[in-house]
Amino acid sequence: MKWIDFEAKSAEEILAWAVPKFGSRLGLASSFGMEDMVLIDMISKMNAPVTVFTLDTGRLHEETYATMEKARSRYGIEIKSYFPKSADVETLVSTKGFYSFRESIENRKECCAIRKMEPLSRALSELDAWMTGLRREQSVTRTDIPKAGPDLNNLHLVKLNPLADWTEDQVKAYIEKHEVPVNPLHQRNFPSIGCAPCTRAIEPGEDIRSGRWWWENPEHKECGLHRPK
Repeated sequence: MKWIDFEAKSAEEILAWAVPKFGSRLGLASSFGMEDMVLIDMISKMNAPVTVFTLDTGRLHEETYATMEKARSRYGIEIKSYFPKSADVETLVSTKGFYSFRESIENRKECCAIRKMEPLSRALSELDAWMTGLRREQSVTRTDIPKAGPDLNNLHLVKLNPLADWTEDQVKAYIEKHEVPVNPLHQRNFPSIGCAPCTRAIEPGEDIRSGRWWWENPEHKECGLHRPK
């Protein structure tokens, strides 16, 4: 099967292909937003041995931790947490302060590299494939993401985005139909949820990613986890 063939497949069909192929060597990178909770619900219905992992940057919202616990309780899953190296965080904070990421794009990317990119590298070293809840309509930086293909930053890995062509309405409809628990921040106009200092609620009519790194231009609003180097 060619990667382009996956574009015609549903999210459930992609999971049905990936689960038996990769088993526990397939990981779901979850920040416990709506899309990730949809995927957790789907794999739980398959009794799939997928590894669910999260990058705990040390600056997540309290509501995100509460949602993690709801997922653990509801689905009976183990969540692997990867933390940044303490020495790197200590050096960053000691030399540049607690909010250096708001001073420049370079500083923000440095913070993301320490708190997210390095932990992700450790997580992916234990996998053969990983998947995300990315959707094309989320931002201008995601309009071309494929449903399946090689991870361009880690060519030995397969990367899956089963919900790539889903709309926000489809996500919400699935959540309502299957009574999927969601992060309460979504009810407070947080469509995209990351670190607490880098995430805010959006106003009516704003882009759904406008609450992330709102001091930057839209084309820069990625931490590096999902963009080719």
